[in-house]
Amino acid sequence: MSAEIRELKKDEFPDAEKVWYFYRQQKADPEHDRIFGSFIEGKLVGIARCKRHPDGMEVDGVFVLEEFRNHGLASGMLRALIEGCGKETMYMHSTLDLVGFYRQFGFVPIPENELPRTIRERMAFCFGDMPACGVSPMVRKGRPVTS
Repeated sequence: MSAEIRELKKDEFPDAEKVWYFYRQQKADPEHDRIFGSFIEGKLVGIARCKRHPDGMEVDGVFVLEEFRNHGLASGMLRALIEGCGKETMYMHSTLDLVGFYRQFGFVPIPENELPRTIRERMAFCFGDMPACGVSPMVRKGRPVTS
């Protein structure tokens, strides 16, 4: 499967929202988001988003439509996202089953209190117990990506 993986232009953000419908039904914010996508025959089939918060950068999801999974698209998009945003320290809330995947890209688990406040607050519904919510906070220190 041949895919084009690249950063989306601001006018393509509505296309990302269509893909996100199957993930979190989120809205793209052109002022704070950078979105990287996988295109198969011109169709956007996966997205990875990096979101700027007042106190840090968050990887806020890597998602591939179900029928296009298991072809390396998530890895390709995450590599592109790190190329574009990885000079800065990036934080994320990984599901527990994907911690190993993100470790391959330099992310490491951290205690919840090491997350920047605004990023930590996004998971406030866990009441300070992210593992009980199936989540592990992670960080990747800012540095260029290495292949």
